[in-house]
Order: sequence, then C-alpha cells, then structure tokens
Amino acid sequence: MRMLRSLPALLRTSRLLQAVLVVGFWLAGEALVRLLGIPLPGGVIGLALMLVLLATHRLDAGSVRRGAEWLLGDMLLFFIPVALAVVDHHELLGLTGLKILFVILGSTAAVMIATAFAVDRCFRWRAAHVRDAIPPR
Repeated sequence: MRMLRSLPALLRTSRLLQAVLVVGFWLAGEALVRLLGIPLPGGVIGLALMLVLLATHRLDAGSVRRGAEWLLGDMLLFFIPVALAVVDHHELLGLTGLKILFVILGSTAAVMIATAFAVDRCFRWRAAHVRDAIPPR
C-alpha cells in the first residue's frame, strides 16, 4: 500500500519509469489499432491518448517530461535501421540518392522560406496594428 502512495513521487523522479510510461502509451495505441482495425499507426493513437490525458490534467506533464527528453536525446538510436537500409540499397548511394537528396534539400528550403515569409508578414502586420492601437499622448 505504501508503494502505491509513493508511485507518483517515484514517477516524477525516475526518467526510466517515465520512458516506460511513454512506451506504454505507444503499446496501448498499438493494441487499440490492432483491436479496432484503425488505419493509423499505433504511435499516433498512443500520442493522442497521452495528449488527451495531458489536456484534461489527468496526467501531469512532469510525469513524462524527463522520460520524453531522455528518449528524444537518444533519438539517433531509433534511426539505425534506416541507416542500415540505405547500406542495403546501393542505388541510394548513386545518382538516385543524389536526386532524392536534392529533392529533400529543395523542399526543406522551400518550407523554411515560406515559413520565414509568413512569420515576417505576421510580425509586420502585428507591429502596424499595435502601433495604431496605442492612443497618442
């Protein structure tokens, strides 16, 4: 009984337990996808479940923050299978891979430019409206 009372305190301090909780939401999402036949990845469903619990304050952000930061800090480990797939497909290391790289770089640059333009326009619009809203002295 005493362990159950200290579980929230232990969850707030242990990043390993927090990471296990995040993985638990992922597994719950996977189970729901398989059980209900939802055409979405289980990770997305698990993330939605966690978001609903966080938004309704049934789950405290402090209960998953350190674990999520730990998982994000070691994100490179999750991409090792992708790197191995590139090694298995030699065509990605040639002209085809170069074309794909240029498409990725070009689309990333286009998104960054469009975002910068939109943010700049919003700041200019806001500055003009704030300046007009301030009454003269």
